[in-house]
Amino acid sequence: MKPQVLRTPLTRLAVLALVGLGMAGCQEAPQMAPPPPPEVTVATSQVRDVHTVYEFTGNTEAVASVVIQARVQGFLDEMHFEPASFVKAGQLLFVIEQEPFIARKNRAEANVKSSEAALRRAESDLERLELAVQTNAVSQQEVTRARAERDQADAAQMGARADLENARIELDYTSVKSPVDGMVSRNLIDLGNMVGTPGAQDLATVRKIDPIYAYFEINERLFARMIEQRGGHDGNNPDRPKPAATLIIRETGHAVEGILDSLDNTVDTGTGTIMLRGIFPNPDARIFPGFFVNVTIQGDLLEDAVIIAEKAVGTDLSGKFLYVVGDDNMVEQRAVELGQPQDDGTIPVLSGLAAGETYILAGLLKARPGMPVTPSTGSGGE
Repeated sequence: MKPQVLRTPLTRLAVLALVGLGMAGCQEAPQMAPPPPPEVTVATSQVRDVHTVYEFTGNTEAVASVVIQARVQGFLDEMHFEPASFVKAGQLLFVIEQEPFIARKNRAEANVKSSEAALRRAESDLERLELAVQTNAVSQQEVTRARAERDQADAAQMGARADLENARIELDYTSVKSPVDGMVSRNLIDLGNMVGTPGAQDLATVRKIDPIYAYFEINERLFARMIEQRGGHDGNNPDRPKPAATLIIRETGHAVEGILDSLDNTVDTGTGTIMLRGIFPNPDARIFPGFFVNVTIQGDLLEDAVIIAEKAVGTDLSGKFLYVVGDDNMVEQRAVELGQPQDDGTIPVLSGLAAGETYILAGLLKARPGMPVTPSTGSGGE
């Protein structure tokens, strides 16, 4: 039996739909138009004279920092300062029990007097025997023995005087004084404790903070340029003026004028930087050791400097860069060396960009190196 073909209306519609789909698959799909290059805001680098100001981050340190320790052993009897007060060099800070050291000094003085008496007696005996030997009343051997006794007495007297001097020094050490002007810390050990023993605790610290130091690092490229501008480093000429510097407290903006007074004698090959030091007056103690501060140095006048908007600068692992728009509006990533930012939001380009070149000002996230963009001089954003 032959299979029967269903010729219902639904069957015919299904066949027509399949045929239509087959014919549609044989035709080409319509082509999508590529999107236009992204629109970015551009600007042109300008030229003007600018004064270079270099700013660095550093930290402050005391000009002198002294740990106060006991130089003799004894019980701590007295304290003669208020914690966190300012003290003068030579000011009494602590007193260690003095009675044992006074007794040692008295005993040493007695020994000196005894040795002086023994020396006088030995000298007298020697003089008497030297006269007697001339008349053969005594032998030369007795004179020689008397001379040796005189020398021994003289040596004993010198030793007694040395012991007395040492006893006086130790007694003086019981009065612990500040070696420098500065701000004293709190007492680090209480009265009544034994001090001066091996491993004993420090008594206090005194830090001279007027003036105060600020240490900071600069990269070797900038350092080389600064040295070149000054005609080299002349550390043997004390009359040559020191470069001016300004210390700025980061938390308050308080600024202090000072000078650069020192630099390391080598560049750190690991970081490519060198340590510099500035010294700044601090009569009102607004600056404490350990502050993080900014230090600015006034550089030379840059004539015809290439100027761009600072917000156009990007940063990656290799450093600072700009997106420069070249021929056919193609984007190029350009590494640049920058100067210090200016108050008007611009920044000088020391190398990497010429005057009159076009760079992307806004829309950096839309641009890609090697791809075209649609430049616009209107307002734009990221």
